[in-house]
Amino acid sequence: MFIDEAEITVASGDGGNGCIAFRREKFVPRGGPSGGDGGDGGDVWVAANASLNTLYPLRHQTHYRAGRGQHGLGSNCHGKRGQDLVIELPIGSVVRDAETKETLADLTEPGQRVCLAKGGNGGWGNQHFATSTRQAPRFAKPGLPGETRRLSIELKLLAEVAIIGLPNAGKSTLISVISAARPKIADYPFTTLTPNLGVVTRDDDTLVVADIPGLIRGAHEGAGLGIRFLKHVERCRALCHLVDASAPGDAEPDVAAIEEELAAFSPEIAKRPRLLVASKTDAADPERLASIETAARRRGLPLHAISAATRAGIPELVHALFEIGKAKSAPSVEAGAS
Repeated sequence: MFIDEAEITVASGDGGNGCIAFRREKFVPRGGPSGGDGGDGGDVWVAANASLNTLYPLRHQTHYRAGRGQHGLGSNCHGKRGQDLVIELPIGSVVRDAETKETLADLTEPGQRVCLAKGGNGGWGNQHFATSTRQAPRFAKPGLPGETRRLSIELKLLAEVAIIGLPNAGKSTLISVISAARPKIADYPFTTLTPNLGVVTRDDDTLVVADIPGLIRGAHEGAGLGIRFLKHVERCRALCHLVDASAPGDAEPDVAAIEEELAAFSPEIAKRPRLLVASKTDAADPERLASIETAARRRGLPLHAISAATRAGIPELVHALFEIGKAKSAPSVEAGAS
């Protein structure tokens, strides 16, 4: 199950207490203090794992705690440090403090690790408190408590190109043709209920493409599948805007609807490089296709006419996707993370 939002509580380990002890040896009648220090508590970390693609495991376990430091022992033996806790998350996860909304970690690289909660320091044993006038201290310091934080975690897909458009525009069919992704495809709106990632290959190069579930008017306010999926466009370098050429009527309102939703969600995203793609041209209405061409010309956008059924125009589109997805001037994949 694809889950892209979760809230969990994490606690680092408490520090172990310092020990009160004295040397008790046969030929040392008045041995000095020998209490060892307590061990530090374990830290809480998050780590990016490339093999994960959902926050689903966090729905089953919402509380996490690192190991407590061991208490100090006699004979100047220090307690063992508490075991660290590492929570593995998918690449693209953004971790925030649920109370302050401060961004604590933005995991964009495989293996990236960030410490979210430091373990408490271990307490000092009584050996530290011996002085010339206090040779037998009968006290030690307790360990300090660890940190407890409530975290809000959001997954934003990392892709170089996002395929966007109204429901049933042919986005899932396109990604299944140009990559090995196999999303659910059917001839009705909102077939796709979760974003899909596909890897497109050309010679020795690869391009990651995201199929974003269909947007409708009011999506930035949560209409339809709404803002849940608009956020997955944030990290993309470029946009591939699909318009159904087989639908009836003028295409201008359909093109404008997607543009308005992108601009309302993020003006910066609306300015990113974009292709306009007329899909389903094997069943295109000539007037509809002409209106898509007019819409592209009016906006100064490159236009590609394709048919996933006949593969017409697909090689040219793949070449164009690589050009805008790999362009040096395009925003970095990390751009738009908030």
